[in-house]
Amino acid sequence: MKKLMLGNEAFARGLYEGGCRLISSYPGTPSTEITEFGAEYDAMYAEWAPNEKVAMETAVGASIAGARSFCGMKHVGLNVAADPLYTASYTGVTGGLVIAVADDPGMHSSQNEQDSRHHAIASKVPMLEPSDSAECRDFVKEAFEISEKFDTPIIVRLSTRVAHSQSSVELQDREEHDIIPYKKNAPKYAMVPAFAKARHIVVEERTKKLTEFAEKSPLNKTEINNGKIGVITSGISYQYAKEALGDGVSYLKLGMVNPLPVKLIQDFASKFDTVYVIEELDDIIEAHCKKIGVNVIGKELFGFIGELSQSIIAEKILGKKTEFTEFLEAVPVRPPVMCAGCPHRGLFYSLAKNNIIVSGDIGCYSLGSAAPLNSMDSIICMGASISALHGMNKISGKEGEKKSIAVIGDSTFIHSGITSLINIAYNATNSTVIILDNSITGMTGHQQNPTTGMNLKGDPASKVSLEELCKAVGINRIRVVDPYNMAQTEAAILEELTVEEPSVIISRRPCALLKYVKHKPALRVDTDKCKSCKMCLKIGCPAISIKDGKAAIEKTQCVGCGICTEMCKFDAITE
Repeated sequence: MKKLMLGNEAFARGLYEGGCRLISSYPGTPSTEITEFGAEYDAMYAEWAPNEKVAMETAVGASIAGARSFCGMKHVGLNVAADPLYTASYTGVTGGLVIAVADDPGMHSSQNEQDSRHHAIASKVPMLEPSDSAECRDFVKEAFEISEKFDTPIIVRLSTRVAHSQSSVELQDREEHDIIPYKKNAPKYAMVPAFAKARHIVVEERTKKLTEFAEKSPLNKTEINNGKIGVITSGISYQYAKEALGDGVSYLKLGMVNPLPVKLIQDFASKFDTVYVIEELDDIIEAHCKKIGVNVIGKELFGFIGELSQSIIAEKILGKKTEFTEFLEAVPVRPPVMCAGCPHRGLFYSLAKNNIIVSGDIGCYSLGSAAPLNSMDSIICMGASISALHGMNKISGKEGEKKSIAVIGDSTFIHSGITSLINIAYNATNSTVIILDNSITGMTGHQQNPTTGMNLKGDPASKVSLEELCKAVGINRIRVVDPYNMAQTEAAILEELTVEEPSVIISRRPCALLKYVKHKPALRVDTDKCKSCKMCLKIGCPAISIKDGKAAIEKTQCVGCGICTEMCKFDAITE
């Protein structure tokens, strides 16, 4: 049976068909759906881990125990998981271990453009790169075979377009693989220096064997057509090149992008007058080609920034420019904004109103950096808001402590904020941290986390008490506020900034998009009372606009949160 599948859905199907038994991941766009789809198969245990490091360590443990296992993450998540990855490369596996990393060229939902092929090269593990949904399924199954044959973890690299595009996949039955009996083997799995030195030799020998495998593997395919031009490419760039250039050029499509073959590339390139390397982000394939004596044209045409496309490739190689029709009127800019009723909106307005320096973090609350709130001063990585605030306050002293705070989401706090808060308590700055508890992992699409009381399957699970956790790490001042009550929230912030000890404010209100949240009726504007002062616009609610000079509320969007009623001093906004 054939089915139209997202790349991520097909990847999950490949895990199922390939005999995977355990899935442990942390959500991160564009990788999240792999684990969500994987959880639908009862033959595989699936979980959300607190962070990517824990997820990979869990998968490594399952592999050592003899089962085929998987963990998935986005590109910046691989940075978090790099510690176990690099050592797991030395230990190797018992059962096959597949790792998915989804890169995000163009930064559709990420804080940087990172080419994860560097991690594969540096950790000395093989990496595959599918170009469509069918290959996602096929490559996962092949990855398990390679992992067990060569005693290595293996990474499958996706991109946003492969993960979130659809193509046809032929479904097959699951192949059951028995759990390999565990045998005690400290020299292989206990990486103290004496054992690690011996395992490094094994890793280098393995790389040689994998390079030989890459020379003949069907994962790397040549398509010889007419013409004097050859193209070396991989992943989604192959799809772009095929659509732009058609059969007028020949292709070497690399499905295995680490280690790269040598003779295969040399033989392919020798057939053509001109060879292009088409790859997104960094010049990994291009640098390899030049290193082995193959003259290619690559980044001087395509650059290192953003996504490629069919039109870019056609223009750079064929000189064909795509004609676009210009609209007579400019399309208005529509930047992303917090949803109507978002519990973070009033809090960020209070921070901006009082000119407080805000050390921000990764989550949907990152939108607090945008106009009209403009209330975020820095965003670095998961958990960095708390650590960075501590560093700022160590430098700025008491004056800085009175006008700077950190904000972090509940899921992000569990991911990597706890140790940062311990640092504040242990190394003593009078820092104020606001945990934005919206009862869910919001940014990636409402995944459960250890603070919600439910697991990935929606079953009851242990629930972390943020209050007790903060107290346990050494924070004595902990208070909970309702961010819909702007006056109470603002008073709490200003008070905590004056105290001579660390403090935590938990801003607790469920995400407005959660299905169980019962909203109030939409508010309305009494145009006779409205003075057109536009104060209500300063909170950036998408339900509020100006019509005919007066404030107006779109009732299909308004959830009756009441934040705007606190903004209006003329009582023009009512139920």
